[in-house]
Amino acid sequence: MNTQIPILVADDDEDDRFLIRTAFRDSQLTNDIFFVADGVELMQFLYHQGPYADAVNYPRPGIIFLDLNMPRKDGWEALSEIKQNPDLKAIPVVVLTTSNSERDILRTYESGANCYITKPISFDQLLQIVKSFGQFWLSIASIPWK
Repeated sequence: MNTQIPILVADDDEDDRFLIRTAFRDSQLTNDIFFVADGVELMQFLYHQGPYADAVNYPRPGIIFLDLNMPRKDGWEALSEIKQNPDLKAIPVVVLTTSNSERDILRTYESGANCYITKPISFDQLLQIVKSFGQFWLSIASIPWK
């Protein structure tokens, strides 16, 4: 059971972050969940730099939810950097983005993502995705963490 692993969500949309936070709460997942607004903040969090320097308050995540379309450093760049770094590449990355383009899906998996999910249009659908995520990634799958 992976109920103690921290989850990091990188998404620039404030409304999406609110909905994701609410879906995790409503799904009764007890994992600590952290949010960053773009790829620059994501990498600062992972490297414990800037406002995320305190590794106790900002622990290494066991899973990353990643939006592809973000400012400053987009999800593609962040995914590439994560998967090329020997210290980070084992962290599962779940892409949660608006695109359902076959080209984007293929490129994402080729870049090392572990899962690709198109953002749903309703909260009920998001809630079902989060529940399914919890069932698989937090209850069934073994995740290299710590």
